Amino acid sequence: MTEPVPNPLEQLRTRLAAFRPGEVAHGTVAGFADGEVVVRLDSDGSGEPTGRIPRHLLSWTAFEDPAQVVAVGQRVTAEVQGAHGGGGRVVLSAKACEDEALYRHLRGARPGDVVTGTVAAVHPFGVFVRLDGAPPHPVHPGTGFVRVPDLTWAHVDHPADVVRPGQRVTGEVIGADSYQGEVVISLKALAEDPWNSLGLAVGDVVTGPVTKVVPFGVFVRVGEAAEGLVHVSDLGGRAVAEGQELTVRVLETDRVRRRIRLAAAG
Repeated sequence: MTEPVPNPLEQLRTRLAAFRPGEVAHGTVAGFADGEVVVRLDSDGSGEPTGRIPRHLLSWTAFEDPAQVVAVGQRVTAEVQGAHGGGGRVVLSAKACEDEALYRHLRGARPGDVVTGTVAAVHPFGVFVRLDGAPPHPVHPGTGFVRVPDLTWAHVDHPADVVRPGQRVTGEVIGADSYQGEVVISLKALAEDPWNSLGLAVGDVVTGPVTKVVPFGVFVRVGEAAEGLVHVSDLGGRAVAEGQELTVRVLETDRVRRRIRLAAAG
């Protein structure tokens, strides 16, 4: 009986399916195409090169032409971003492995680890932290990053309301982001959830400051870091301003969605 002829396309798909995002691959630059670097991976053998390094994943340094960064025949080490059997390509990030010390640092970060560092920069989108013992970042002011929702349990208008440059902070590692070269951390994870001691029940009457006025109502602080919404229809026609003390009645609490519905009282 004649053995079936192997399907080259199926063989390629099977080989590419073995690549897993996050693993390190090695290869040789075979050329350039459509702004990408074509890499002959060591596993490609004599077949068509399957590795591709998109322009934005090539290097931390600025460049005009990818040929300024790598040359044909050069050996490269890159992190696998994904494999596409249908397209016959493995998407790679040479940038992720470009700084060996940074890459080792990211690989060593484990969710749940507690880290300490110094706030390096505060932006509307988050906070950079210079982590103790971490190598310098090639672009950013620190290798640690805190997203705005991970700063505190309280409502935040701007991260500068919570931390300042030079401040020492301790947080819990959420994960490592090789795309940005950052260890994502949470300060909130190490703080007590204020909902655990809120102690509000439907019908309770409390007084708190108006923290924000919006077209559909106002938010009132009813705990250390908890706010509730008084819908405009529950204000009783009152005009209130931010900072004003308002007495309210609890209409509903939703622990899962962390929402409190209030109505003006009195």
